[in-house]
Amino acid sequence: MKQSILRKILLNHIAVAALHFMPTTASAEINTATIMTSGASPSCADYQTVGVCYWLYCTYWSCSVKTSVKVHHFIPEMVVSVYNHNNQNPWKEVNFMNKGVMGGQYETPTKKYTQYTFKNGDAIGHPGGIILQMFSSYGYSCESQTTPFQPYFLSALDAIAWRSNMPEMFYPEAITPGMREVSKAGDLWGNIYPRSGSVTQTHDYKAAAVIAQRIADIVSRTGQLHVYYPATRSGGQGKWYPKEVKEGDKKTHRWQMLSPKMEQSCSVFPDGNATDSYGDKVSPTENYSWALWRPYACCKREGQVFLGNTDWITTHTH
Repeated sequence: MKQSILRKILLNHIAVAALHFMPTTASAEINTATIMTSGASPSCADYQTVGVCYWLYCTYWSCSVKTSVKVHHFIPEMVVSVYNHNNQNPWKEVNFMNKGVMGGQYETPTKKYTQYTFKNGDAIGHPGGIILQMFSSYGYSCESQTTPFQPYFLSALDAIAWRSNMPEMFYPEAITPGMREVSKAGDLWGNIYPRSGSVTQTHDYKAAAVIAQRIADIVSRTGQLHVYYPATRSGGQGKWYPKEVKEGDKKTHRWQMLSPKMEQSCSVFPDGNATDSYGDKVSPTENYSWALWRPYACCKREGQVFLGNTDWITTHTH
């Protein structure tokens, strides 16, 4: 209980300090410093004490069973960016990584009369994980499975599938109405499949959000017919890692907007209602970035052998 109170106090101090580094107005460009401070969000982290773990602790003379608290929280794993052209990633330090093709109005010169939108996208390891790793050394948080600045998805490397929709355009998920859609209460933003850079959507923010959701869907699974590096570690010994991302399910993931508007709260898509215009979230440059938060659970090691655990709250981890 004391650890839980101390953890909340420390996180609140970080959140207050982070406000001094946050941009006060919408900005199309972000940098590593602002992304790192955005990761200190108690609202997105959603810390909970969910159970207890049992450990076998042995010395030269005897063995005993010790316990530790099992905690559950979300971690900002990746920065997922969706943008039109080369060198337009809102995260300026990683612009060089993804040399894609022309998208946006260059891809659709008659954009005013078409519902087709194409964008490039990438998923890069979130630098804010450094903050959480600092706390993990004191037992205050779990360790992220992702590495800061490591590319997990670059649409330029996945060019064949990203531009041609092949072979996923023939998957049941792509041809069955109502299957794997980003939607809520009749507000349909787009289909998850085929997981490419093309989406049928006239609203630029909604189109970008669907593409970001597709990228999260890819990197959270193994064995997909794409060029990517999966974030799918299996747990054990007092550590539980996230399961696959599922659209609309806040238990599997949450999105925090970084650009063009920096937010300190998280949500899932659609993040409004059918009548919203999302005018404050539409980028004038048609380029976007979000932090992808995923759930973790862990126990502080109190012995040489992990014996098991008892949960009183179910977590979407494994």
